[in-house]
Amino acid sequence: MSDSLERTTDCPLPFLGDDSSPNEERESPTGTSEIRWEDGGLPVELQRGMETLRVNRELTDVILSVQGHDFPCHRAILAAASQYFRAMFCSGLKETHEECVQIKGLDSGTMASLLEYTYTSRALLTHSNVQRILEAASQFQFLRVADACAGFLSKSLHLENCIGVLNLAESHALSDLTTRVQDYITSQFSQVVQQQDFLELPAESLETILQRDDLDVKFEECVFQALMRWVKAQQEQRYPLLARLLSHVRLPLLEPAYFVEKVESDELIRHCSEAFPLLQETRAYHLSGREVVSERTKPRLRHFLSEVFLIIGGCTKEERFISTVTCLDPLRRSRLEVARLPMTEMEDESQNRKWVEFACITFRNELYISGGKETQHDVWKYNGALDKWIQIEPLTTGRWRHKMAVHEGKVYALGGFDGVQRLASVEAYDPFHNRWTQVTPLGVGVSSFAAASFDRWIYVIGGGPNGKLATDKVQCWEPGTDCWELRAPIPIETKCTNAVTFKNCIYVVGGAMHAMYCYSPLSDSWSLVTRLGERASCAIAACNNKLFITGGRDNKNQVISTVMCWDVARGVLTEECVLPMGVSHHGSVTLMKSYTHIHRIAPASECQ
Repeated sequence: MSDSLERTTDCPLPFLGDDSSPNEERESPTGTSEIRWEDGGLPVELQRGMETLRVNRELTDVILSVQGHDFPCHRAILAAASQYFRAMFCSGLKETHEECVQIKGLDSGTMASLLEYTYTSRALLTHSNVQRILEAASQFQFLRVADACAGFLSKSLHLENCIGVLNLAESHALSDLTTRVQDYITSQFSQVVQQQDFLELPAESLETILQRDDLDVKFEECVFQALMRWVKAQQEQRYPLLARLLSHVRLPLLEPAYFVEKVESDELIRHCSEAFPLLQETRAYHLSGREVVSERTKPRLRHFLSEVFLIIGGCTKEERFISTVTCLDPLRRSRLEVARLPMTEMEDESQNRKWVEFACITFRNELYISGGKETQHDVWKYNGALDKWIQIEPLTTGRWRHKMAVHEGKVYALGGFDGVQRLASVEAYDPFHNRWTQVTPLGVGVSSFAAASFDRWIYVIGGGPNGKLATDKVQCWEPGTDCWELRAPIPIETKCTNAVTFKNCIYVVGGAMHAMYCYSPLSDSWSLVTRLGERASCAIAACNNKLFITGGRDNKNQVISTVMCWDVARGVLTEECVLPMGVSHHGSVTLMKSYTHIHRIAPASECQ
């Protein structure tokens, strides 16, 4: 041979058109060229060769016997393809040396499909055989076949088979398929519950599905009816699960008449003591003007109502008055159109009212606003169903820089400023008689404070006893008594703050705190929640089980346009969105609102 041919390579060179390719070429110290070559076509040739050996019964060393059918195979190939067979043939079991191994638990057709996959990497999946192949693949640990079957089933879901597929997925611990079927049932829930198979839905999956915000129901009554039908289908076994599953039905969102007639009167529920707190929560929600906030008061995505929070009035960077009300739906990331503040669209602009330093509150799903520097005695309420403002009886004492609170069917106007002095005056509004009456005054007159109600009490937190100072005092009053009492002081003397009650705590933001603080009425103690930076005169609202902090002013007196979201459950602060313009000295409350007119609100990244 010539020298040139001897020095080329130690490996065979690829032919043009084949599947192999040189992956690495380098020069050795002696000048010899080396190629590290990988033959991409060899696996295919090996499979063809193995299948030929099996078909011709050449070099086979074991026979798998299934339902009287014999399948000659190669132990090495079976062990390489399946952990089940590897354990059978490589662990010293008797099958290691047996010529014929009896296989039970599947039919011969299914075994033929698994062996075809083992030797050719191909398998024919159909609606008629996929369940049998999946069960066998799980049993014999052909994991890639099981995944292929799961993918086939997930693309073949329909109303009649989804429950069966879910049961199959759970019995074989196929988590991805379980999730996909749960997603399908969630998206088709109102139709799935009409199927007889719905009664066979596993309890764990039903619980997962009932918690979903995106459940396909327009009315919560459908969820309650479905749950009770499921429980009563196997009442003896499922009754112990009733209270746990009922906690995921949003009972406060049921129509009050339906709740009384169908829920409270249901025999199973009446005898389930663990369900009583759920019934009490719903009664409180219906009777107290929707003061109750819990996981069950949040509407689902497809409900005709949506829990939204409003950003009401306020001032801009140039100290200009804002007459609009911004309504945000954080669950859908959308904005709803609502009426502007009252008396702000007069033909004669000189007659327009300027709502500045007013107070606002939600009562029986209506927004109440009162007082203000130029509207000292005015009180209006906004009805979301009508999208209208309605004027009601004026305050007996004109005031601004005050707050409002709701307690047991009445609205209270607390403290504030009348242009001369800080007020201790408190008056209560009776909606039945449309009348304000003076009640027990504050222990210390303050303005620009935070206020909230919890259980039997109303709390007035901080504020300014005069134009220069702030206080750390927390005043507490139980309506009906004749004295305000002091509670644990807030950690920082502060004013220009706002507060909201969420679950068992009162959260306070704004002023000079640069943070959010939490007060626990049950333990009469304060704790730092999270740092916020400068946000004087910002607002806070509880919506969809989260807290939303809007606007405010920084240490340079610049208005802030960001909306921050505090996830109480996760302890995470994120930026929700950016408002079209900064705002401060505004109000913020939560309402249930029809989403007839929705406009998308851009994420923060798009607005900046």
